[in-house]
Amino acid sequence: MVLAGYRDCMALRVQVVIDSNDPHQLADWWAETLDWQVEVQDPDFIRRMVSEGHASEDDTMEYRDSLVWRVGAGINGPDSTSGTPRILFQLVLEEKCGKNRVHLDLRAGGEDLDDLRARLVERGAIVLHEGWQGPQKWLTMSDPQGNEFCV
Repeated sequence: MVLAGYRDCMALRVQVVIDSNDPHQLADWWAETLDWQVEVQDPDFIRRMVSEGHASEDDTMEYRDSLVWRVGAGINGPDSTSGTPRILFQLVLEEKCGKNRVHLDLRAGGEDLDDLRARLVERGAIVLHEGWQGPQKWLTMSDPQGNEFCV
C-alpha cells in the first residue's frame, strides 16, 4: 500500500543518461537526429552558483558563446510534458570500452531505412550490424562517440 500511495503523490518520469566525453556536442547531435531541443542552461544561475561557492569556474565552460555546466547537457522532445523521456548526456573521462547494456531504439516512422541510414552516416554515425526477423529489418549503429542505438 505504501507504493500505491507513493504513486498517487509523485509521477515518476524517465530520464535516460548517456555517458559522453563531450556531452554538449553529443546533445546537439542527438537533438538534430531526433528533432528535439537542447535544454537552455541559464548562465546567470551558473554564475550565481559559482559566486556563492556552490560550484567552481572549473565546473563551467563556454559552448556556442554561452556559459554552460561542463558536466552535462540535456535534450527534450517536442512536448516534454507528454512523458517523453529526457535524455541527459553526462561527462565521463574514460573512453567507451564495451557494448552498451542499454540502448535507444528509434522508429523510422515510415522513412525509408536506407535514406535514414545514409543521412545518419553522413552526420557521423557508424553502421555496426544489419538484422532481419521475418519482414522486419533494423540497423544497429553507433553515434559519433560510439554509443549504440538501433533503427
